[in-house]
Amino acid sequence: MSTLEARAFTEEQEALVVKSWNVMKKNSAELGFKFFLKIFEIAPSAQKLFSFLKDSKVPLEQNPKLKTHAVTVFVMTCESAVQLRKAGKVTVRESNLKKMGATHFRVGVVDAHYEVTKFALLETIKEAVPEMWSPAMKEAWSEAYDQLVGAIKSEMKPSA
Repeated sequence: MSTLEARAFTEEQEALVVKSWNVMKKNSAELGFKFFLKIFEIAPSAQKLFSFLKDSKVPLEQNPKLKTHAVTVFVMTCESAVQLRKAGKVTVRESNLKKMGATHFRVGVVDAHYEVTKFALLETIKEAVPEMWSPAMKEAWSEAYDQLVGAIKSEMKPSA
């Protein structure tokens, strides 16, 4: 596990994240895909960061690799958020964190990409649980996302 200590993630934030994730979990495949389509809608150039999209003639909506990747990222992000307070740190296996950091470094991910992704994530969650959405929930998910990104950024260097 990563040894990065988490900033304070309050009990209230944890409760909001857990409550919303419990509702979203059953639709995680659909939500993960919506999340990525939203990213590409906001920043179409982000598609160039994905090797499996670069030369693909398959429309995004039908790309099986995108669907798989989108669900993996969405679930990992949400599961990491749910574990944050209990673990006191981002709970992505260190080997996965190193791999993500190296990949993000290699393809040229920059802060603006993380901001677009954060916006898309928050919008996806807001649309998935509109009756629960509040400024406090937005802040809880923002904090969880920021801590995950911090952990990934700490590993953004060339792979050994």
